[in-house]
Amino acid sequence: MEPVVIPILVAALVIVFLVASTVRIVPQARRYNVERFGRYRRTLQPGLNLLLPVADRINTKLDVREQVYSSDPRPVITEDNLVVNIDTVLYYQITDPRAAAYEVADYLQAIDQLTVTTLRNVIGSMDLEETLTSREEINSRLRAVLDDATGKWGIRVNRVEIKAIDPPHTIKEAMEKQMRAERDKRAAILHAEGERQAKILTAEGTKQKDILEAQGTQQAMILRADGEAKAVELVFQAVHRNNADAKILAYKYLETLPHLANSDNNTFWVIPGELTEAIRTVTTAFGDQSAAQPQAAADAGADHTSAEGGTPELDAGWPASLDAAAAADEAGRQAAAAVSDAKAEAEAAKSPQTPRRGQTPGGG
Repeated sequence: MEPVVIPILVAALVIVFLVASTVRIVPQARRYNVERFGRYRRTLQPGLNLLLPVADRINTKLDVREQVYSSDPRPVITEDNLVVNIDTVLYYQITDPRAAAYEVADYLQAIDQLTVTTLRNVIGSMDLEETLTSREEINSRLRAVLDDATGKWGIRVNRVEIKAIDPPHTIKEAMEKQMRAERDKRAAILHAEGERQAKILTAEGTKQKDILEAQGTQQAMILRADGEAKAVELVFQAVHRNNADAKILAYKYLETLPHLANSDNNTFWVIPGELTEAIRTVTTAFGDQSAAQPQAAADAGADHTSAEGGTPELDAGWPASLDAAAAADEAGRQAAAAVSDAKAEAEAAKSPQTPRRGQTPGGG
């Protein structure tokens, strides 16, 4: 039995080995390069594939999905002789497994070195400010160069991104100070603009306020003047409508004079120059109403009445031989007495304890 079992086991092992070396299952998104006797034969597609035992073997297994490759930061010199560290992110995809396996020994290293050299060429033509603000331009130029170089390697570069640009520490501090100064400048400008606008608005408000106050004062003065004019017109019309003569007006003038001194703050009172003329007019009126005056007294003062319009007579019992000069002196004394009475009334108005003339101490 034993000599028969051993050959069977050997035959079974050979069959298993042949089957294992003949059948290959390729997963999705994978590609296998097959060599026959050391020479490229074909690329296995996803699914079940059969190989020639012993003659065929799988050389490389490739992933055809889009891959991401992140490089380490590399020092690059700008046009203004500043060293910046730049690291990039590369998105690529294998389109030809045979070229990726046989056209380049290590496509990742080749892509990395090509990226560094291209970055140095691109950044070397830019200064620091342009480098920091031209990422899109740098990405576009990198992608164009890498896509053209890696096409023959069976690789398509879909996207290249600059992950970081790190200038030296001293340059960072200088940039921070510059940015801080720019912000302070803008803040100062905005503050000054705000104050300027506030002052302009305040001045405009003050101007409008003064204009409105002046217009209000003007309108008030105009209305007050119109009211006074209308009052004077009404008084004038009333006087002419009632046919008031000079005697009545002189009497009202003398009646108003004591009120001029009727004030607590008056310490000095000036007698108007028209007082004597008013007293003469009033006394003339009283003389015309007296029926006991002889005609000879009127003839004696004819010369004086021709200039002043009449001879003032204060009492019907005065002698008829008084001339115009004596009558004028008497009128002056009458005026002085009226002034004394007016002063007394003014003093009485100032002192509440002293009753006015014509009043009882109890009032009334």
